[in-house]
Amino acid sequence: MSTYSLSDGLASGAPRISRAPLLAAWVKESGAGVAASAAWIAFGLSCLWWEDVGDWSRTHSLGIAAFVIAAITLFGTVGADYLGSAGRALRQRAPWLVALGVFLTLWEVATAKFAWLPLPFFPPPQAIIEVYTDDLPKLLDSVFASVRLQLGGYLIGATIGFLTGVSIGWSRAVGYWVHPVLRFIGPLPATAWLPIAFFTFPSSWSASTFLIALATGFPVTVLTWSGVASVSNAYYDVARTLGAKPSFLVLKVAIPAALPHVFVGLFMGLGSSFAVLVVAEMIGVKAGLGWYLQWAQGWAAYANMYAALIVMSLLCSGAITLLFAIRDRLLVWQKGTVKW
Repeated sequence: MSTYSLSDGLASGAPRISRAPLLAAWVKESGAGVAASAAWIAFGLSCLWWEDVGDWSRTHSLGIAAFVIAAITLFGTVGADYLGSAGRALRQRAPWLVALGVFLTLWEVATAKFAWLPLPFFPPPQAIIEVYTDDLPKLLDSVFASVRLQLGGYLIGATIGFLTGVSIGWSRAVGYWVHPVLRFIGPLPATAWLPIAFFTFPSSWSASTFLIALATGFPVTVLTWSGVASVSNAYYDVARTLGAKPSFLVLKVAIPAALPHVFVGLFMGLGSSFAVLVVAEMIGVKAGLGWYLQWAQGWAAYANMYAALIVMSLLCSGAITLLFAIRDRLLVWQKGTVKW
């Protein structure tokens, strides 16, 4: 009968299972999440530990929300293996949560607690939260007005630019007449047409729509023209050999081959149109986020101004995300090459 014991095995030099690699792997996978949770706890403590130098009613709620986010981040990253794709996404974004928690903590301390940054030019986070709760109807009306104006001008400019670009790239006769006009009008900033537009059009809304369409149309025209003109002649020769008509060559050969260039123009036009939108709303249109920014600045309501800038950033990012989704749907072979 064997008398072998665990102590005999350890004494004889049997291999031990080291926990160091397991601990290192756990720290690598969950360390950022634990750090993010600590950063958000620090933010919550900074909200509740010291008294505010001003009168802000959302400080306590913001601190509680920070503790909730810290708990979700901690349990989500530690238990990411049981949460599937949501857990993996949380672990991937944990470093950004660390940076955001540290930034909010410093922002809170430097404004609401010790006023190191001058008020009201640098409002604390809870002041911006108050804007979203107390001034939400006016902000939503401004968002709706901006989206309506932006969408109308962008669709008009993109449609006209696309049709013009296809016509120039396909027909030399059209290019002969349109190209000089495009070279004269296109390089001018759309905002340079503000005085003429507001004088010519019957309303500031129609003038702003024209300016947004102009800012969108030029890059879409040029990039669409470039895409159609760069299609290889071999594609047309093969299609003609199979009996294709000119309309088929344009719709089924030239346009699909030019779509990557078209989407580059659409992205460029989207950025330009947002810039023109804000300027037009600040100067002429009495509605929208640009008007809201101007109104907030006039009343020294800087918290409202920062809140509107955050909303504007989210709208721009959302529009680009939507355009990327359409691009990935139409250009399946390029899906994932550029991520947003």
